[in-house]
Amino acid sequence: SFFIMKHLEHALLGKNRFGKYILLLFIVLIAGSTVGSIPLIAVMIVKSFSSGNIDSITNGNYMDLAAYGISNNLGLVLMLLSFVAIFFIFVALIKPMFGTTLNETINGRKYIRWNKIWTGIMVWGALLFISFAISVYTSSPGDFEFRFNAEALLVLLLIVLTILPFQTSIEEILMRGFLAQGVARWTKNRWWALIIPSVIFALMHARNPEVMRFGFWLSMPNYLLMGLMLGLISILDDGIELSLGIHFINNAFAAIFMTHQDSALQTDALFLMHDLDPAASLVETVILTTIAVIVLWRIYKWDFGIMKRKVEIETPENPNLNSTTLDV
Repeated sequence: SFFIMKHLEHALLGKNRFGKYILLLFIVLIAGSTVGSIPLIAVMIVKSFSSGNIDSITNGNYMDLAAYGISNNLGLVLMLLSFVAIFFIFVALIKPMFGTTLNETINGRKYIRWNKIWTGIMVWGALLFISFAISVYTSSPGDFEFRFNAEALLVLLLIVLTILPFQTSIEEILMRGFLAQGVARWTKNRWWALIIPSVIFALMHARNPEVMRFGFWLSMPNYLLMGLMLGLISILDDGIELSLGIHFINNAFAAIFMTHQDSALQTDALFLMHDLDPAASLVETVILTTIAVIVLWRIYKWDFGIMKRKVEIETPENPNLNSTTLDV
């Protein structure tokens, strides 16, 4: 049956040059990061002077929030505020600059397919839980430290449910939504719309603590694989709802259940991993992303041949067929 693709094709409707996509990304990321970092910087300065621990700013350890007496939960909120700012600046600029909406950036349509967000959460969440249970069961004594602080955990849950979605959503909207549409408009090629945003997504994490600790070439494949998986399912599913769900539950699970000393998300998670094996983590990512694609492919009966199809405005073979009946 003929299926009219909407997500990447939506970028062809306007008259925006690719350079304009880069300009908006630059404005949103710089402005959002600057505005969003003001509360973090203010708290760091106040904490430093109030505790007399000004040396922590000058000894090269200025991003160790614990050194300022900032709790994990407060530190998480302060770090996430940049993404909240980026989100709202993007929403404010996308209409006047591109004549399109947030929903159309998500899937080229006027509405969001919420059921697919929940499917992404359930499928990836189940895979993470199974993998985590296996890791804990097969680990050596002392590899995992169980910690339970009811008050801190309750606050953490509130942060994860209310503020974390801004971080995970804007990353997907910018990479798998907006930038993928821009690359598709520029190249008319779905493979480039997959590869280019995935590489940029990986490079955006190059300064994460685990990358600095374990090395670029051992750590970055994790981010690249996640980016490729999220990008592939977004193209096959003609929208980024599944990747929105997967990205959220991935970070939420890490925040609530398991963290380690080199994690970018330092939280009061239930388990603290003392010895992270980056090679094993990479193998786990390969297995989980492969299973996720297979499971979702079986659920939605995707046609991988779509990847060969040129990005262009399509018309149904039957002119009397309304395109709204073709959505799945």
